[in-house]
Amino acid sequence: MTFLIIIIILALVFDYINGFHDAANSIATIVSTKVLTPFQAVLWAALFNFGAFFMAKYVLKEFKIGNTIASSVNPEFINLDVIFSGLIAAICWNLLTWWFGIPSSSSHTLLGGFMGAALAHAGALSQHGLAVINYAKVVPTFLFIFVAPFIGMLTGFLICVLIINICRRTNPYRADNWFRRLQLLSSALLSLGHGSNDAQKVMGIIGAAIIFYHKSLGHSMTFMQFINGNMWVPLASFSAIALGTMSGGWKIVKTMGTRITKVTPLEGVSAETAGALTLFLSDKLGIPVSTTHTISGSIIGVGATRRLSAVRWGVTINLLWAWILTIPVSALLAAFVYFVVHLFR
Repeated sequence: MTFLIIIIILALVFDYINGFHDAANSIATIVSTKVLTPFQAVLWAALFNFGAFFMAKYVLKEFKIGNTIASSVNPEFINLDVIFSGLIAAICWNLLTWWFGIPSSSSHTLLGGFMGAALAHAGALSQHGLAVINYAKVVPTFLFIFVAPFIGMLTGFLICVLIINICRRTNPYRADNWFRRLQLLSSALLSLGHGSNDAQKVMGIIGAAIIFYHKSLGHSMTFMQFINGNMWVPLASFSAIALGTMSGGWKIVKTMGTRITKVTPLEGVSAETAGALTLFLSDKLGIPVSTTHTISGSIIGVGATRRLSAVRWGVTINLLWAWILTIPVSALLAAFVYFVVHLFR
């Protein structure tokens, strides 16, 4: 029981770190366009991160992404050591990328850590590694590493072009003021999508731990039964990510808000709206995606409406490498942690 409590605390710590690591995703454009100060922006984003709980529970009426994470590894390869090792690896990689200002994916860090530790556990049991992963859940998530940024980029490009054409004859000063106000709405929508998508991932990990614990006591439990009997878990998860967002993440704000491309209020509205729509789609499909990847693609899309050279492709390529490396590095780190933990248990 003590080890389970430690894992739940670690999961909420990861959720908190996820919040300040990914705060930039929700507030980068609204800060870079000077619509809100950084302090005002994190408070605004945190409010809607927590508000996403009510959207998931009362509008979507399900927590599909949490279920996807909890079932990404087949049950026979899940135990508390596996979950603990995956969380330690995910926390380490998140802190490392945050320190260097690299907007990597907390989602894929968590998924990579969970799978890497489970594969190490399977190896320790001399089981065939291919049986570890639930491919029906994991393959769509892998595909969306590439699909989500593309959807965000295409949607951002189309929304930006549409707005430019609609507002072609509008007074530029008046239009700028309107888009500054609209950024409050678009950033709120993005924060709702971010909170709903990312808080559920931690719910999935906590769910996997609690379901395993009950199974070890001889009681089976589905993910929905876990949620219905432990409503404190989603409340704690959404609260932790909101508190993390309030803590900021200014190094990544700089990368997201200024280094990919210079963003105007019009482009900020377009990018945030495109990112939010992509996240809402993934919520509906139950596919955990990277908020970082999604908003990066959206910013690239709106930057490309001016000219392709407006996007700093060198920065974008560096981001792409970070995205590609996240899952394998997290998996390897989690496998190493698992073997260390296994020595003492």
